[in-house]
Amino acid sequence: MLRRPLIVIRHMPNIDFMRWHKVGFALSLVLTVASIVLFLVQGLNYGIDFAGGTLIEARTLSGPADLATMRPTLNSLGLGEVTLQNFGAANEVLIRVPRQPGDDKAQMAGVDKVKAALGSSVDYRRTEVVGPTVGNELVRAGVLATVLALLAIAAYVWFRFEWPFGVGAMLSTLHDTLTTIGLFALLQIEFDLTTLAAILTIAGYSINDTVVIYDRVRETMRRYKSIEFKELINKSLNETLSRTILTVGTVALAVLSLLIFGGEVLRGFSIAMLWGVVVGTYSSLFIAAPMLYYIRPKRGGRTKSEDDAETPKPAAKPVAKPPTRPLPKPGASPQRTR
Repeated sequence: MLRRPLIVIRHMPNIDFMRWHKVGFALSLVLTVASIVLFLVQGLNYGIDFAGGTLIEARTLSGPADLATMRPTLNSLGLGEVTLQNFGAANEVLIRVPRQPGDDKAQMAGVDKVKAALGSSVDYRRTEVVGPTVGNELVRAGVLATVLALLAIAAYVWFRFEWPFGVGAMLSTLHDTLTTIGLFALLQIEFDLTTLAAILTIAGYSINDTVVIYDRVRETMRRYKSIEFKELINKSLNETLSRTILTVGTVALAVLSLLIFGGEVLRGFSIAMLWGVVVGTYSSLFIAAPMLYYIRPKRGGRTKSEDDAETPKPAAKPVAKPPTRPLPKPGASPQRTR
């Protein structure tokens, strides 16, 4: 039984992406500059992982933990925004208390307030205080991980294709990363290790879409040697548009599910991923691919299949047969030619 493939676009579109690439460059420049300004002026709302704080692992003794009741009780203590998260069994809770002004005594005073508010129906299994030194080390490690990931992506694309492809991929991925940080600085969403993981995931998603487009561009360059470069890029983008729509749709549905049903713990991760899906697709279409028009890679010749398909083969000439001499009659002497 033959199965028909899933087709999103039945007819190959003919969208002139290169007509709007300068508008895309201008919009990306504005978003990138605005993100940098927001980061420098307003800053990020660092979570406990980076700013420090107290982590309490507790277990309720009277049944499953009622987070809806515990959360407003703890937030009314004046300790900042206290976050709660279920992990493991239904009666196990992870409580994160922001770092309090002062030394370790101030942190332990905050822990005592939490224990007094929850009462004796909670068993406290573990208490950890994340100091500012650990938070600064995590910040440095996070920045280093992001920079190394971007450099590794550029090196991979450079090795697989050519250096112009690596430059385009580097710029588009850097654009996605900076605009995501700018979004968190604008909305003041808590920025923690989960959000950092989302940023690295966005970089991987963006480069995956970019590599697919670059692979089609390289194939088109080899097949069509004399085609204009703008038309070549438009052709490659239109040929991969169906795959792009499928990828964006499936990833966006999964991220929306996390945003709606994932709760407060996954809210930052979901928002970062949803923004990254949109801006990653945009950067692949309007930054990474059009960048090749200005930093052009080497163009190869046609492939053998393309030449065979377009070059008519010359008709075969009839082969002239050599003249045949009559056989001598029996008994006759052979004639000599001078």
